[in-house]
Amino acid sequence: MKKLLNFAIRMTALIGACAALGGCSPFVFLNASAPGKGFSRQADIAYGSLPRQKLDVYLPEATASRPWPVVVFFYGGGWESGQRDDYRFVGAALAARGVMTIVADYRLYPEVVFPAFVEDAALSVRWAQEHAAGVGGDPTRLFLMGHSAGAHIAAMLALNQEYLRSAGADPRALAGLIGLAGPYDFLPLKSATLKKIFGDPAPRRTQPIDFVTSDAPPALLINGSADTAVNPGNSTRLAAALLAAGRPVDHRVYPDIGHGRIIGAFSPLLARGVPVTDAVVQFVFSTPR
Repeated sequence: MKKLLNFAIRMTALIGACAALGGCSPFVFLNASAPGKGFSRQADIAYGSLPRQKLDVYLPEATASRPWPVVVFFYGGGWESGQRDDYRFVGAALAARGVMTIVADYRLYPEVVFPAFVEDAALSVRWAQEHAAGVGGDPTRLFLMGHSAGAHIAAMLALNQEYLRSAGADPRALAGLIGLAGPYDFLPLKSATLKKIFGDPAPRRTQPIDFVTSDAPPALLINGSADTAVNPGNSTRLAAALLAAGRPVDHRVYPDIGHGRIIGAFSPLLARGVPVTDAVVQFVFSTPR
């Protein structure tokens, strides 16, 4: 009860401060709570020629053991919103723990529809494979991570190798998949917007679960049992499919936790009782190549 009260107090203060500032984004506070040391950031790096084909790189401090494992992170937003600058708290949290982290933008609806945003993400992975070693990263320990729509994108890249091959990246070099509250098996579509993004009816090729094979990389899947934005069954079914294919999967379900808290837990403001950062760091450093 005390933990719940403390969480309510923190969230009330966060919402109140946003209201006082004219409805600011809570990302302002999540980013402000991020570690201020232990890493450096290289921003606005182009991985393609289009305006949204840019990424930021978060590097652990020089004293961290090299070469660092690499995480390429894709944020959520229903495939129609989001920007990499909002997720500084994710890059900072992982880089401060010794993980080189890349946060990539990608084109969104209505500018594009499926699979253009997956193709953009594949280009960012190629950039990571080509440039990670030059700044201290280990391209042979490269993990794809995403939250919500970003988890769908990460899973599509990890499970359907054609996207990475078409982008000039090597799918065999992936060390693992980290999916946070992702939609992996979400047909039939009910939303009019999603029907425009994926097609009406949407083909099965839009569903990551349909590409599970014995070649799939190890996976860490995390979701909250109280997620009302993405049905937790998505993670349960993908975990079962991976296990059936003989692939290692760590599926963690946090009781009474909703959709946004899964990504918010990378911030110390929302981390108590939701050890997402610890789980990701443990997975990254314990997964063999």
